[in-house]
Amino acid sequence: MTMPNFPEVPDIDICESLGLVIESVALEELALAHLINAEAEKVQKIADPENCATPFEMIKINDSVSKSLVNIIKLQMLLQFKLENVLDKLPDLCDDDHGCHPPHHKKRKSE
Repeated sequence: MTMPNFPEVPDIDICESLGLVIESVALEELALAHLINAEAEKVQKIADPENCATPFEMIKINDSVSKSLVNIIKLQMLLQFKLENVLDKLPDLCDDDHGCHPPHHKKRKSE
């Protein structure tokens, strides 16, 4: 079995890498938002009286949507933990030399 080829990773400092993690969390949240929207569209379609769905079909779709939403919630919880871990590290690892300022450490315009 051959080893996978990974692209070269540019040299970045810890502050930049934490920023990339925050960006990845935001992109994952966006993807989850699209999934939630797709699940809502399923419910809207099956609930449409013109669709003539049977009660069995409605229950089946409802169960499917419910399972999907539970899994989406689990993923959002993991993303929340990931984000909290990164935000906890920012004050310790990113100082003024890195140009990285957490919200509670931002300098005011008057400074």
